[in-house]
Amino acid sequence: MRKEGYLYTGVPSAQELASFPGKPSEERMSKGRVAVVECLQEIPCNPCESACKFGAIQIGENITALPCLDEEACTGCGLCVAQCPGLAIFIVNKAYSETEATVDFPFEYLPLPEKGDLVDAVDRAGQVVCQGRVVKVVNIPSNAGTSVVSLAIPKEFADDVRSMKRLGE
Repeated sequence: MRKEGYLYTGVPSAQELASFPGKPSEERMSKGRVAVVECLQEIPCNPCESACKFGAIQIGENITALPCLDEEACTGCGLCVAQCPGLAIFIVNKAYSETEATVDFPFEYLPLPEKGDLVDAVDRAGQVVCQGRVVKVVNIPSNAGTSVVSLAIPKEFADDVRSMKRLGE
């Protein structure tokens, strides 16, 4: 029997991804920018809850609970992305264009990409999924070395792309 899932491979299975309380509905994702919280571990952590000034991410009384997303309260501002120490929050926009979606993700490598760069977009396991175009790079001091990169990708890969290959690899 092949074992899969985060505990066995370090990569969440489709079943695990579907069960996360931080996953917005397809209907909400089709309306524009929204956070996708793929937090896997029930550990004492709540920077995402503190970062969200709209109250869209909630941990609650039990600080080891997985974050829950109130998809209607989420504006997709992205303030939570760089604040997650587990690099587990993404902003997905399936309404970006007819053919493209955007995925914003935390990025802690140098050199940073630049707007307009064409890069290899990768999935949760680091496998190349498609080519992406850098739309924006946010690198502000308050994010303590974690930049946020936004890639435009073919819409059909919006649920799979979660980062990019480091430049020069």
